[in-house]
Amino acid sequence: MELQQTIQWFPGHMTKMWRLMEKTLPSVDAIAELRDARIPYASANPDLDKRIGSKPRLVILNKCSMADPDVTQQWIRYFKQNDIPAIPVDSRTGAGVQAFVPAVEDLLQDKRRAMAQKGMVNRPLYIMVVGIPNVGKSSFINRMAHGSKARVEDRPGVTRGNQWFTVSSGLRLLDTPGVLWPKFTDKTVAAHLAFTGAIRDEVLNCEELACGLYSVLAQTYPQQLAARYKLDPLPEDPYQALQQIAQKRGMRLSGGEWDLERAARTLLDEFRGAVIGKISLERPGVRKG
Repeated sequence: MELQQTIQWFPGHMTKMWRLMEKTLPSVDAIAELRDARIPYASANPDLDKRIGSKPRLVILNKCSMADPDVTQQWIRYFKQNDIPAIPVDSRTGAGVQAFVPAVEDLLQDKRRAMAQKGMVNRPLYIMVVGIPNVGKSSFINRMAHGSKARVEDRPGVTRGNQWFTVSSGLRLLDTPGVLWPKFTDKTVAAHLAFTGAIRDEVLNCEELACGLYSVLAQTYPQQLAARYKLDPLPEDPYQALQQIAQKRGMRLSGGEWDLERAARTLLDEFRGAVIGKISLERPGVRKG
């Protein structure tokens, strides 16, 4: 099922944030790009390449504990084949974060040597942390910086200004606001961003969004879906599936009708919380589905 609604969301402050990032870019040594491990393709901002130019980049596949581990390893190999170092982490649990500093040091070993030759032995490395809204940048920085706290909320569009944080005596991280792009030309990309919560639910049709997610999961992770909602067999019609979920969970409106919106929000929330299972919506080399 393909989403019929056109998803566009580009708050005015994001244009300002791009300008702030571009102003700071010359003073950083590398870019740490966070992507959602469940959607590494959709969570990559297509405007980023042209804006960061030749700056060294490390891809951080965040929320890896929510993603299919086998698929995440496929992505790690894919990035390596394209000469881009990548590591899987989970900012909330701390899984994998210990690999970040060694990965940065490896990425910038030539920079370190050049600095040492100039007598700049104690000069820290400056890393700009970038990513789309709700990908977990602030949570990642909080995990790395220990006592220095970046503002964290489980909704897109919270960080509004650039903030520096000390990770160690030799490393500084710059937290930047999550930035989307003005127009989604690929409906699958837009849907995957919406499924994972990178776009505010307030601007979306919740039932249609949940139906789209159900259709994807019914094709890719049918066993987990059926087990979670006790659907046997899985309905082909996603709206029928929402009705069955509402029935099994006792979700009724005051007039006695089944509450499909509540069922839809339940499906979305439980996917986003990995309650249904560890799920990846994208695989390397496959941009659709």
